[in-house]
Amino acid sequence: MTNFKNIIFIICFLSLSNISAYASQNVKFADIDIIVQNSKIGKKTLNKIEKANNSNIEKLNNFQKQLKDRENEIKIKKNIISEEEFQKEVENLKIKLADFKKKKDLIVKDFSDLKNNELKALFGKINPIIENYMKENSIDILINSKNIFIGSVKSDLTQALIDEIDRKFQN
Repeated sequence: MTNFKNIIFIICFLSLSNISAYASQNVKFADIDIIVQNSKIGKKTLNKIEKANNSNIEKLNNFQKQLKDRENEIKIKKNIISEEEFQKEVENLKIKLADFKKKKDLIVKDFSDLKNNELKALFGKINPIIENYMKENSIDILINSKNIFIGSVKSDLTQALIDEIDRKFQN
């Protein structure tokens, strides 16, 4: 029985000493969204994405306006043209509406792909800088601050990482 107690004591002692080893890791946090929004390369990427989005919205609004104008023309002609001619006009409008929906879906897909590719390229550029910063400052773990309930201001590396990224991409 004493051997059993000794074994339990040794197991507990070893597990507690193992826990203290994990507690000595250097853990910091940063707000990745703020880094992307405030670093020079992040601003440049977000501006490119925003310009593409605005261009797409303008194209869709113009096409939608043309469809609305065409619909109003058909309504005005309704009492002037024959029923057969009116049905042809309505069918043509339906075809253009279907074309609009296809174009809209394609534009949304293309924009989503562009956004994902641009952000992937951005993170491909800034991740090595962040990893190097972590290595130089002996940081074991960097956590996105969205996942932090409360933490010391000294552990927030957001501004330091923005400065480091901007220093590496002096353009």
